Parts: sequence; structure tokens; C-alpha cells
Amino acid sequence: MTSLAKGETRAAGGPLVRLTGVNKWFGDLHVLQDIDLSVERGEVVVVIGPSGSGKSTLCRAINRLESIQQGEISIDGERLPEEGKALARLRSDVGMVFQSFNLFAHKTILENVTLGPTRVRRKSKADAERRARELLERVGVAAQADKYPAQLSGGQQQRVAIARALAMEPKVMLFDEPTSALDPEMINEVLDVMTSLAREGMTMIVVTHEMGFARRAANRVVFMDGGRVVESSDPESFFTNPQSDRAKDFLSKILNH
Repeated sequence: MTSLAKGETRAAGGPLVRLTGVNKWFGDLHVLQDIDLSVERGEVVVVIGPSGSGKSTLCRAINRLESIQQGEISIDGERLPEEGKALARLRSDVGMVFQSFNLFAHKTILENVTLGPTRVRRKSKADAERRARELLERVGVAAQADKYPAQLSGGQQQRVAIARALAMEPKVMLFDEPTSALDPEMINEVLDVMTSLAREGMTMIVVTHEMGFARRAANRVVFMDGGRVVESSDPESFFTNPQSDRAKDFLSKILNH
């Protein structure tokens, strides 16, 4: 699939995403504290931790939806600019799927998916629509192409949001708690799409409470608490033998209830 190969362009040796010494404050609250994190091409990193640990802020900082006060973030070897056209260009390489689906209510599903490719990537309408239909088929909502978001279930809308992000042919996909607003029966249909993306080699950073997905799809689990990365390891090691007391406490609460 073309969107997965796009990350092979520059800096083929280095990490696709790198955060170095990243710090962020909200007023007096130090929400990201000296974050160092690298994500390799094709790697699936799942970020977990208690509420308020900085997970979503970290995710949003990677494409500058949240600014940082200290440190550096780079995508494919290129430092994330502060603002302007260079930021818009680099941001278009980073797909983002939010907790709320953020679809345009007044546009059809097909129009939602083709908007970015035609306006930002300057694709022709015909090419954008052909690709959009392929992606809607892939996430299992091709039959909904001419409907409006309000006519779809939450799970369907979130799958459209994934298709919309993929239509931009991103180098990396960010997921910020993509299933937390969904009814329980809709969660798996979204996680199944994400799992298939992971298997196909898409570079993904996923903030989630879904431990089954972390075990099944992640190459690495990053555990955050109090704005810091406390632990980072492969899923098997993390879930069976966490190294920090904080991670042990967290897991005992979520895995045994």
C-alpha cells in the first residue's frame, strides 16, 4: 500500500519520530517532563498510564497541536517548525485520529475523506475519490460513502476518521484514545482496523486504555505517569514483569477488576 511506503523517503537510517528533552507546562503544571522518545519506521508504540499522566498532551505535541516550551521534536529527520507553511507541510505527514471523530457534519463521508488530498496534496478530484473509496472499503464503510456523519454509528464515524487520515498518505499515524467515546460493542470494530494497519507496517503512536490492543498490536509499550516516561519495553515484558512500582500498581488495578 502506497501510504505505508512513503516513510522511506529521507533519513532512512534514523527514527521516524524523535522527541528530545521535551518539556511543557500549563501554567504551573509541568505536564511533560524531559521526554526522550524515538519511534522507528513501522513501529507501533502504545502509550498508557493513568489519567492526567501527559499521554494525550504528548500525542498532540508531536504534530504541534500543543506547543512545547523546551526540547525538540523531529519527523523523518526534520525538526518540527513553530508555525507557517513548513509546519503545515510537515503536519500533513502526520495522520491524527482523535477521541471525538471531528468529521465535517455538512459534508458526506466521501467529501470528508477527499477534502485533505484535494486541498493540501493537490490531488485531482477523480484520484482523490478513487483512493477515498478504496480506503472506505478497507475500513469497512464503503456503503456509507454518500451519507452524512450523523447517519453513521460512532464506530463507523471513527473508521471514517481513520480513512480520512490515511488518505493523506501519512508517514506516521497518531491515535489519541480513539475508542474512549465509543459504546463497548463498537470498540472492537475500530481496534480491528488499527490492528490490521499495524500488521501492514504503518508507524503508529497510540494513546489508549485498551490493554488487549497493546498486547496484540504493539511493538513497545510506553508507560507514563506524572508527565514522565516511567517505563518502556515490549508488551510481554511490560505486562508480565513491570519494572517500576508505579506500573505494577497501575496494572494491578486495571487488569484485575
